Amino acid sequence: MGRLVINNRKNEMNSKLGDLVKDKVSGFKGVIVSQHDYLNGCTRFTVQPLIDKDWKLPVSETFDMPQLETITVDAAESEPKEGRTGGPDKYLDKSRD
Repeated sequence: MGRLVINNRKNEMNSKLGDLVKDKVSGFKGVIVSQHDYLNGCTRFTVQPLIDKDWKLPVSETFDMPQLETITVDAAESEPKEGRTGGPDKYLDKSRD
């Protein structure tokens, strides 16, 4: 039986966490807050829009990597933190304990 090889494509547009991006199809704009790499080689980004005029935080959306274009690099910089940093408990990652 052969080995499973994952297609580890580079991000053609070099977008990364913290970049301000725009969806080419819908025009949705926001900052990349998470990256999802799947076994079949698909990479998706979750994009969080900026707060609206009423100071409400709109719902984030997830897009395929090639569908996004970078508007501003490092629009929201963040330093990695040691240990558990919080996040959703719905999908608790036991390896972070």
